[in-house]
Amino acid sequence: MNCSVLRSLVSFLAVGALAAPGIASDPAMFGGTPSRNMVSSAKNLPAGWDADSGENIKWDQALGSQSYGGPVVAGDAVYIGTNNEVPRDPSIQGDKGVLMAFDKESGDFRWQVVHDKLSAGRVHDWPYQGICSTPYIEGETIYYVSNKAHVIAAETATGDTKWSLDMIEELDVFPHNLAAGSPLIIGDILFTVTGNGVDEGHVNIPSPLGPSFIAVNKRTGELVWESDLPAGNILHGQWSNPAYGEAGGRAQVIFPGGDGWVYSLDPKSGKLIWKFDTNPKDSIWELGGMGTRNNLVGTPVFHDGKVYIGVGQDPEHGEGPGNFWVIDASGSGDITASGAVWHRGGEEFGRTISTAAIADGILYIPDLSGRLYALDANTGEHFWTYDAFAAVWGSAFVADGKVYMGDEDGDIAILKTGKELEVIDEINMGSATYTTPVAEDGVLYVATRNHLWAIAEGAKPAPAEAAEKGAEGR
Repeated sequence: MNCSVLRSLVSFLAVGALAAPGIASDPAMFGGTPSRNMVSSAKNLPAGWDADSGENIKWDQALGSQSYGGPVVAGDAVYIGTNNEVPRDPSIQGDKGVLMAFDKESGDFRWQVVHDKLSAGRVHDWPYQGICSTPYIEGETIYYVSNKAHVIAAETATGDTKWSLDMIEELDVFPHNLAAGSPLIIGDILFTVTGNGVDEGHVNIPSPLGPSFIAVNKRTGELVWESDLPAGNILHGQWSNPAYGEAGGRAQVIFPGGDGWVYSLDPKSGKLIWKFDTNPKDSIWELGGMGTRNNLVGTPVFHDGKVYIGVGQDPEHGEGPGNFWVIDASGSGDITASGAVWHRGGEEFGRTISTAAIADGILYIPDLSGRLYALDANTGEHFWTYDAFAAVWGSAFVADGKVYMGDEDGDIAILKTGKELEVIDEINMGSATYTTPVAEDGVLYVATRNHLWAIAEGAKPAPAEAAEKGAEGR
């Protein structure tokens, strides 16, 4: 780690230790840590529950009609993006992007921030998708990317904006369908993918020199650096997120490119360290999902000096052959030929938009077809496969010796970690689950398409009137 980043982190941790009650003292983000590994140290998590009877349900709250960005727990609140199809404020009607905050203990609604849609319509801001960015929370500030392609820093207590960077107006970004990056912060620098992509005809790239990856000062919103990689080679859109780690004696921020290449950049300057093509050289891109070339939607995971990432497409393109790669992050330049540690593909792995979880030497990664693979993280040896028989858009989440995974049919599978397949339970939540669960203080938080649940062992069933109210919108 370079000295300036180390000093910033030490300074932040010292300040965080003195944080006031209710204020997040540790950063909270998609994946839990900058490595983006979907693993938590949380303990005493539930091995089962009943959404209908209220068994082990601490609280539940209605969201909008569609929710794709996962919940984040920080301080005494839970934050999540959704849409406005179940309006919290009757005076605000119509299609909007919404960020909501709930009390972590009681589930009480605290506040919402509402964003209008972009006037260009679905080419920039797909109808009813809401806010798909999973926020980053640090201290008294929440950072997220709105449906209007603004990078926003806001007050955790109120949602009031501290600063906003309009990536369309100020950086000439052309987001395809939606800007949905989940920010990452190292020291004083915020990193995100901009969403730059193709036009509505899916032929031209209106802004080939517009940045795909940016670094922003977290305190002011001022641009630190920008990168136009992969420039004119974007296949479709860019909806993934950066990860951070160290390998080869270098700090690195890992960006998944819209051309199917993984890029390692220097965090301070944005200069290229290495790049890796995740598609076979004879692969072909065909819009609509019929081709063999894929882009990157899942988030890279930086673990033990290696980058773990699978390829995929817009899930509306359907199933198809994919590839999962483990890349040695210590190289330089084009490491496509030299950097692969191991690879799984062809009929052994389909397209994925999920992010890996690595715990105790075992990698857990689902593909879009609903197959969850348990593999040796170092060699790729196959231990077992669990089939959800439904599409999986979120990721497997590992904590407390359990693997939790939701699917499009609304089922949450609970599996035991380890080299042998053991199903603990399969629970239907009444609505599709497109996000990844998170956990803190013995509570599991699950967001379905239209509902947010807090689940804990021994939680009392909600009173009948509260349960009835909570069921609205399911």
